[in-house]
Amino acid sequence: MTLRGTACYGHPLSPSRPSLSIFFPAYNDAGTIASLALVAHMTARQVTDEYEVIVVDDGSPDHTGALLDEMAAHFPWLKVVHHPANKGYGGALRTGFATASKELVFYTDGDAQYDPRELVKLYEALGPDVDFVNGYKIGRSDPLHRKIIGKLYHAFVRTLFGLRLRDVDCDFRLMRREVFDKVRLTRSSGVICVELMKKVQDHGFRIAEVPVHHYHRTYGKSQFFNFPRVGRTLVDLMRLWGELVVRKEHLAARDGEAGIRSRARASRD
Repeated sequence: MTLRGTACYGHPLSPSRPSLSIFFPAYNDAGTIASLALVAHMTARQVTDEYEVIVVDDGSPDHTGALLDEMAAHFPWLKVVHHPANKGYGGALRTGFATASKELVFYTDGDAQYDPRELVKLYEALGPDVDFVNGYKIGRSDPLHRKIIGKLYHAFVRTLFGLRLRDVDCDFRLMRREVFDKVRLTRSSGVICVELMKKVQDHGFRIAEVPVHHYHRTYGKSQFFNFPRVGRTLVDLMRLWGELVVRKEHLAARDGEAGIRSRARASRD
């Protein structure tokens, strides 16, 4: 299911360019996901010779899954993962990260509010002194009420979690696979974005930020902006705050693993 190299397109193979996994979480995105996957395939060829494009269909009740299966039958560079039932945005991201097998991992949403071609800008920012490139929206192309809620949410989580980022909820990110040697993600909701960035920051990974465009949603509707979901998100945020800010459980786990490795070396000596 993975395309290794692009020799069939007339490009010479270059082992110096790191391999790349691109993935999209998708839910009821039949109107956008096919073109996004194709654009991702075209963009990946510009930056590397070994890549894969993955779509995680998160239990979509529309024809997203059938469309993707038809594409995968014709395009060997496309890999499709199906959730039999909806696992939430965080569940789809965790599946995408677990499925990605290349040296670099990029993801963005399947609703086409970001342009995968701007991945090139993130790739150029990923120098030897950078582990993680986070996009930030140049201007949010959403209805007024979503812009207001988005600004309030961003200010709230930045303050609550001590995040030093321009844009916490810009889902346009490129990272080195080694990030996940330390970062363990647990959330199934959209709170996973805060969890990811807090753990990346606290583990000392070097972050660069790049401006990207944000576009009006032309197909489907957001699954986040309803009162029951917002309420559940706030509850999950407070639980996450207790884990990561108050008890610092992610750092305690790191220190415990370091201690075990240190004792193991001492016993060998």
